[in-house]
Amino acid sequence: MVNLTWEVLNVIGTMAFAISGAIVAMREEYDLLGVYVLSFVTAFGGGAVRNVLLGLPVSLLWEQQMLFIIVFVVVSLLMVLPQLIIKPWNRWGHFFDAIGLSAFAIQGAMLASQAGHSLAAVIVAATLTGTGGGIIRDVLVGRKPLVFRDEIYALWAALAGFIVGMGWVIPPWTTYFLFVIVVVLRMVSVFYKWRLPKARAIQTSEEERRS
Repeated sequence: MVNLTWEVLNVIGTMAFAISGAIVAMREEYDLLGVYVLSFVTAFGGGAVRNVLLGLPVSLLWEQQMLFIIVFVVVSLLMVLPQLIIKPWNRWGHFFDAIGLSAFAIQGAMLASQAGHSLAAVIVAATLTGTGGGIIRDVLVGRKPLVFRDEIYALWAALAGFIVGMGWVIPPWTTYFLFVIVVVLRMVSVFYKWRLPKARAIQTSEEERRS
């Protein structure tokens, strides 16, 4: 039952990230291949980067055949019947995205923790797994990654990694409790439009630049 619940969350998160990538590609007027590529990169990019950094076989990515099929079907439906998915996405997109962020961040953190990596590595693994796909997506479309300049997003993934890395999570029930907490924090930050302080630009005078 526990594994089934986690797999459902994994599927929902993967679908959410795939849809977000496909919608970005369609808004950027990508061709058919571009839409599929960007959706797959967004859905699986974070996990792939995490595996490389943790020294795990990249081939693990290709063992997720069912998720590949699900992403392909969902993206195909999006392009054939866009209103069927885009309207619900506009209403519930942040919620599904928060589920994906939380599930993937915790998965990445637990994978790094079980491999015996340091706290810093666990936090990095959680952050990259939860946000890596979106970062790669934004880079490919030529824009600054939203996770670093808009809403509080990556911070929640890092928080999940910190909690797991400190050993405060004992599967399965505390894992699900952490999952709910991260989803709630993400949605609260969206609702109240929380922002991290922005770095001030360094202004130099003409004389300083010449010296």
